[in-house]
Amino acid sequence: MVSMLAPWTIWRLFIMKDEVCGMSHYVSGCYLINGSVIANTETRPSYAFDSLDPDMAFCSNMREKDIFMFVSNRMDFGHLVNADNFDTDKTNSEIYQLFDNRWDWEQRYIHENYSENLNPNHTAEQPCPDVYWFPIVTPRFCKEFIEIMEAYGQWSDGTNEDERLDGGYENVPTRDIHMKQVGLEPHWLEVLKAYVRPLQELMYTGYFHDDERIEGGYEAVPTRDIHMRQVGLAAHWDYILEEYVGPLQQTVFIGYTDPPRAIMNFVVRYRPDEQPSLRPHHDSSTYTINIALNRPKIDYQGGGCKFIRYNCSVTDTRLGWLLMHPGRLTHYHEGLPVTSGTRYIMISFVDP
Repeated sequence: MVSMLAPWTIWRLFIMKDEVCGMSHYVSGCYLINGSVIANTETRPSYAFDSLDPDMAFCSNMREKDIFMFVSNRMDFGHLVNADNFDTDKTNSEIYQLFDNRWDWEQRYIHENYSENLNPNHTAEQPCPDVYWFPIVTPRFCKEFIEIMEAYGQWSDGTNEDERLDGGYENVPTRDIHMKQVGLEPHWLEVLKAYVRPLQELMYTGYFHDDERIEGGYEAVPTRDIHMRQVGLAAHWDYILEEYVGPLQQTVFIGYTDPPRAIMNFVVRYRPDEQPSLRPHHDSSTYTINIALNRPKIDYQGGGCKFIRYNCSVTDTRLGWLLMHPGRLTHYHEGLPVTSGTRYIMISFVDP
């Protein structure tokens, strides 16, 4: 279809969408007017002209009076924000603005070197085998995240009984707060999708999917298949896996006894007088991310993560940096003791 818009109108639309760089002689919404234009009755703005809408009438009148006006995307003069869902009752409300004001959110909270992770010529740091280190969030994010958790204050007691979980039992408990408890679950899932997943796909290839039978709906390597739940055999097959396959797995991959679980996202707090460490375990995930929210040797002493199979420890964690490692089978690990201070980490168990 041939566009009936005037060429300058098409150009204006390109500029407004930031698809081209330039200037246009049409303004609307929010603009600056020199005070001398308003003070002069001959040039004072008018928003009425024939049957035009106010914005078009304003521009037409200005052009008739030879008053120069322009919109430019050649420089950044600022931008409008969406405050519709800004809740001043929340602690650090800006963290909750990911969906409403993403550009501002990224400027505040995404690490300035994050994009370097995606550079094809960049080599990710690997402190232990198949354990990768990436800068992901800013010190401000870490500080405000801790403040949100401490303001909420309802840390779990570190015992196996946990009413927040289906079944009410946690095999490897920590003192933690789940994202659901502080209203950040959808935000954190978006962080995983938008900022963590691109890193995962670089390091651990082949993990993405699109199938309506699967959570997320996408299968990267499709087959002609039928799922057990489609024929009413899901529970039966789970029993076979637990009773007959599980014992075989235990003979070759020790320490892995947990059944599969859904995604979990939580902040953990380690203190010498509460829970200083975490026993050796596997995570209920395909891969796990661990973000340091404060600084070793400054905010706390000790701490870190030891990967037992490789006799390799990561102790000098970096503020706002993400550790990514396989959750199951190969990366049996433990949390090393915190001897003083308080250590905070953000954990996600991820199944792509």
